[in-house]
Amino acid sequence: MAREIVVVGGGLAGLTASIACAEAGATVTLHEAHSTLGGRGRATAPPYVAHEGGHVLYADGPHWRWLTERNLTGAVAKAPPKAALTGRFRYGGRLRLRPFPGLLAMVRDRKRRAPVDRDFASWAGERYGDEAARAAANAIGVVTFRADTGGLSAAFVWEQLHRVFAPAPPAVRYVIGGWPALFARMARRARDLGVCVELNSRVTEIPSVPTIVATELSSARTLLRDEDLTWQSGRCVLLDLAVRRRRGDAFVVFDADEGGFHECYTMPDPSLAPRGQSLFQLDMPLRDGESRSGATARVERLADLAVPGWRERTTWRRDAVARDRSGAVDLPGQTWRDRPAVDRGGDVFLAGDMVAAPGMRGEISLNSAVTAARAAVRAAGVRTTA
Repeated sequence: MAREIVVVGGGLAGLTASIACAEAGATVTLHEAHSTLGGRGRATAPPYVAHEGGHVLYADGPHWRWLTERNLTGAVAKAPPKAALTGRFRYGGRLRLRPFPGLLAMVRDRKRRAPVDRDFASWAGERYGDEAARAAANAIGVVTFRADTGGLSAAFVWEQLHRVFAPAPPAVRYVIGGWPALFARMARRARDLGVCVELNSRVTEIPSVPTIVATELSSARTLLRDEDLTWQSGRCVLLDLAVRRRRGDAFVVFDADEGGFHECYTMPDPSLAPRGQSLFQLDMPLRDGESRSGATARVERLADLAVPGWRERTTWRRDAVARDRSGAVDLPGQTWRDRPAVDRGGDVFLAGDMVAAPGMRGEISLNSAVTAARAAVRAAGVRTTA
């Protein structure tokens, strides 16, 4: 029987699938349409290493175990010790050190189960008050990139809220050197296992061997000619700023007023910007019908609070719009199991951050890729004890 597997897409999902298939003994060819690997994990070139959206890992799930078992994470940093002194909540138009009213009650109530079939705003509003529910939905906008997070499934938002604001020590880890360093290790691991990596190789037809499609969902829809391959995600404006460092700049800001977010990535990893400079990323979800300039003005007002005097201190700036970049989000009545299935039939499998796998953002990509790889290995007739 054939032992060949084709992987389409060289981002996190594609590299994970390639490694998993090769480890099982398959002959793997990875096709990447661009000249470099990394997908949405690509970043700007040094000296300012800025990503397209958040780029942290949570050290609390199967995705983390899979990476660490293969020594792929490399050196990682935790939130710096002084983070608690420079972390803030934006609430009522100003920055506060203390959480907004109602958040601690929600975090302590972590054993409560939220319903799948109700929206978060109405369900949480009944228990903690409408204002607390609104603020919590905005504060978790860092995960959803949506201005209407309160309208998502209560179970979905409740889970993300407790992942981010867990009472235990934060599980967040920062890969030193950014995600390009992570992807370089993954690419090296894949090639060491014998994966044939074809760059500048755009696939337009599914080959006659087991195939894992690890592209964005829109690209998979075109490749597979399947209009049902759709799911909702988020959209926001991104503002990357490098500024001359100054004491008092906030490390993180959770925006309970408007759903934005601010983080200083050079506090845990100074290598991302030149010496003496800080690199921040801020995001602000786009409202329905809102212009890019309107959302940009709002994210700049958040910067005014988090990085006072940033306009005079800026050494580098990048503006962008991120659409469908937050991974899958679930509406009332939906869970991750309702998303596009990994197994598409005919020995074709799907992986990525908007398919039927648990987790948030990149975790969905990695978890779905491992699932897809196991199925593709079986389809290819590879004998394995894994």
